[in-house]
Amino acid sequence: MAIRNIREFGDPVLRKECKPVKEVTDRIRVLVEDMIDTMNEANGVGLAAPQVGILKQIVVIDVGEGPIVMLNPRILLTEGEQTGIEGCLSLPGKVAEVTRPMHVRAVYQNLDMQEVEIEGDELLARAICHELDHLHGVLYTDKANCEAYDPEEEER
Repeated sequence: MAIRNIREFGDPVLRKECKPVKEVTDRIRVLVEDMIDTMNEANGVGLAAPQVGILKQIVVIDVGEGPIVMLNPRILLTEGEQTGIEGCLSLPGKVAEVTRPMHVRAVYQNLDMQEVEIEGDELLARAICHELDHLHGVLYTDKANCEAYDPEEEER
């Protein structure tokens, strides 16, 4: 469809709370397709609607198994812990070490507004937590164990 501009750190939209999706309209379907295209173009693993300037509870994630479209998602359960390097399309070129759950169970609505439960480990668990944080104005830097840095400039 179309590649949308990704909002970057400092844009106030990234710090706002998103509103639930009440119905799936043609505009929502176009937005979702655009988000998937934008995520893929930027070589991302996930993208949340506020990252393209839309304050709706919509997330797309693809950890290599095809895109997952999540409307109105919420986490039901987290287990374990993993610490690793994390980046974000809204903070290009920066990474930081973040501790996230190793396992996540979440519920969301699909594009037919049917409730779906998902479980994920490792990268999928990290991506779900990261993207759902965006829906509440939280960036990975808020949870990082260190300052975000450019891995090309610093050796750690």
